[in-house]
Amino acid sequence: MLSKVNLIVLACLALFGGAAIFSASAADPRAESFNDGWKFSLGDAPEMASPDYDDSNWRNLSLPHDWAIEGDFNIDNPSGTGGGALPGGIGWYRKSFTISPAQQGKKTFIDFDGAYMNSTVFINGHELGTRPYGYASFSYDLTPYLKTDGENVIAVRVNNAEQPNSRWYSGCGIYRNVWLRSLNEIHIPLWGQQINADVTDSIAAVTIRTDIVSNARKTRNISIYTALIDAAGKMIGKTEPRTVRLSQKNASAEVTAKLDLRNPHLWSTEDPYLYTLATFISDAKTGELLDTYLQTTGFRYFSFDPKTGFSLNGKAMKINGVCMHHDLGALGAAVNTRAIERQLEILKEMGVNAYRASHNPPAPEVLDLCDRMGILVMDETFDMWRKKKTSHDYARYFPDWHERDLTDLIVRDRNHPSVIIYSIGNEVLEQWSSAKADTLTLEQANLILNFGHGKENLAKEGENLSVNSLLTKKLAGMVKDLDPSRPVTAGCNEPDPGNHLFRSGALDIIGYNYHDNWFDSVPGWFPDKPFIISESVSALMTRGYYRMPSDSLYIWPKRWDIEFRDSTFSCSSYDNCHAPWGNTHEGTLGHVDSKDFIAGQFIWTGFDYLGEPTPFGWPARSSYFGIVDLAGIPKDIYYMYQSQWRPDKTVLHLFPHWNWQPGQEIDMWAYYNNADEVELFINGESQGIRKPEPGKYHASWRVSFQPGSVKAVSRKDGRTVATREIRTAGSPYRIRLTPDRQSIKADGKDLSYVLVEILDKDGNLCPWAENQVTFDVKGAGFNAGVDNGSPISLEHFKDNKRKAFYGKAMLIVQNNGSEGPVSVTATSPDLKPFTTTINSF
Repeated sequence: MLSKVNLIVLACLALFGGAAIFSASAADPRAESFNDGWKFSLGDAPEMASPDYDDSNWRNLSLPHDWAIEGDFNIDNPSGTGGGALPGGIGWYRKSFTISPAQQGKKTFIDFDGAYMNSTVFINGHELGTRPYGYASFSYDLTPYLKTDGENVIAVRVNNAEQPNSRWYSGCGIYRNVWLRSLNEIHIPLWGQQINADVTDSIAAVTIRTDIVSNARKTRNISIYTALIDAAGKMIGKTEPRTVRLSQKNASAEVTAKLDLRNPHLWSTEDPYLYTLATFISDAKTGELLDTYLQTTGFRYFSFDPKTGFSLNGKAMKINGVCMHHDLGALGAAVNTRAIERQLEILKEMGVNAYRASHNPPAPEVLDLCDRMGILVMDETFDMWRKKKTSHDYARYFPDWHERDLTDLIVRDRNHPSVIIYSIGNEVLEQWSSAKADTLTLEQANLILNFGHGKENLAKEGENLSVNSLLTKKLAGMVKDLDPSRPVTAGCNEPDPGNHLFRSGALDIIGYNYHDNWFDSVPGWFPDKPFIISESVSALMTRGYYRMPSDSLYIWPKRWDIEFRDSTFSCSSYDNCHAPWGNTHEGTLGHVDSKDFIAGQFIWTGFDYLGEPTPFGWPARSSYFGIVDLAGIPKDIYYMYQSQWRPDKTVLHLFPHWNWQPGQEIDMWAYYNNADEVELFINGESQGIRKPEPGKYHASWRVSFQPGSVKAVSRKDGRTVATREIRTAGSPYRIRLTPDRQSIKADGKDLSYVLVEILDKDGNLCPWAENQVTFDVKGAGFNAGVDNGSPISLEHFKDNKRKAFYGKAMLIVQNNGSEGPVSVTATSPDLKPFTTTINSF
């Protein structure tokens, strides 16, 4: 029989919906946010750990926080341009707090979703521990050192001074959320439940394994059961109660329970349906509720096949994925749920159905959002193992920490229905017998990883497994022990079967990073292994820049050891520029579309990111690889994928702009779908009809520029499907602001991204405009950052002004915790200003 307290919990789930309670926080649902009320100082002194230290002059802030994004770009910053050319250093965070009456006598834990890097935590002067890996989530027990009748001080030292330690921008500080959990002496520990299910269309046979720990001095019998709740909050099943005896001698237990769900509502990319499991622990004698644990999950089945690729719930489909680094542009590495959600919304609108967390454990919010939005995930752990890629990277910690870090990733993430693959490494140097990058600059190391190694460094047929192969088996085996329900892969840029990772036999899926010319060899080399392109394309583009003729191909740089220069510091948006190890977007997509054995691809990358500005050096400080620029403005190639991956959406995208010199020869391109022809007009005169061609995903015309208008019309069976017209813009005349959301939550975190455009007097975008725009934000919000997508802009992200880049920029408005309107005004000399209002509620 359900107790009265348990009935109240279930009633709350019914009122708000099972998934609604889960989505309120990305952490353990029993935790409360510990983000507010911190003090911060950039600097270092041992006495900063002391509870008596005077921090009255320190900066007040709320977490998450990234101090590097607030700094100056500088060629001398030790992170290098590969790390974003932003500063590192050592910073301290301190917070004073008291224990509430409700927390008295309980076990209290502090949970960190991530701090970059080498974080050391102190409570009331007692050192709790150090976690080197900046992407690991971790927790400490505060209970033995807490004052129950006075003020407590927690201090955190974050050390990111030794650089370079990352091949991309890492950020600095407690850049993810922090939580406080206070639990009874008998409880389910953090990540203490595993949900497995054998799923078909007609039944989900669910197995629930729950860990219970006791810190009680007396022996107690406890009762445990789990209720299954649908998305509407209705209880649709429960396990039989189990009685467990806990004592000081037997202070922990694992309880396994089973239940069958008939006709489950399956989780999919089109319909990401979620259930909630509510587990109740109570005193078997008195009925006192001791712990309630809520876990959201979804039920689905999938398979990878060596011949037919990937299927989800029995439906064959391609994995149309992107790789993503963790920074959020102008916000840096500091986690903001809405900023991540916006990225995923933009990608989902393009047709993306999969996300590779490159190349580290993602923030918990990423997986929560992918669960809710129907996005498949490759969950990746390491960018290096024992062999380092940069001077101070994780390789120095790998021997002592890899088991803990890998374990924590799997037990944290294994209940997410979005996670379908674990990757144990990306381009690790253990693929070869001998491969060193530590004597190179960061920029050289990033390049040489993809230029190949000699046959002498590969495993030989018939030889015993090498140390590198044995390490691969160990890591894959650890994953399988913790979660046997998902396949294991690694992103490999050595395609030969002599790759030590392949030779181990431990990888369930063969993952190639690039090497398109080797794809056809995969079925012969690995006949029993499914195949996925774990990283693809590496095309280079600057939004708004076009290099003609468009049928000329630019492969930049030519070699890793030769410095590359081009005075424009720009890469063409015609899909005619790519890194030497990669391909054009259309080239790789052709392989995926035409070969059934390719399960799909993860394109490098979905968004531009800070750092790794291949093919350029300073002053370039962010990447050119993205389908979407750093500010979140799509590049033209976005619409090529949308035309192929979104048959439900009619696409006709015409580019470039129509502002050139009279008589100049211009290449016009169009991405389109749902049509059998497209015709181009200049000032009403036809320039010809183009029809689809095999292996080609765009239509093109070479025309002579004449001021006026250029128009494309797509048709099917002679009937117009879509029309797109671009007019020659006059001189910049006014500003236009377009918020992506006119209403945001008054929670102190929510965001509205305001697109800034420079227009002529007729409302046409001025594609060459570089006007500096100043922003004034008043009311219930503030300016959280500015950007324009330029990889070479050295302007501050935290500023009240920004130059337009090819006519566009972006302002990020954040709620300040108050309800009411936010007034945003943009001004620029000689331009008509613009004011818009965003409502906070």
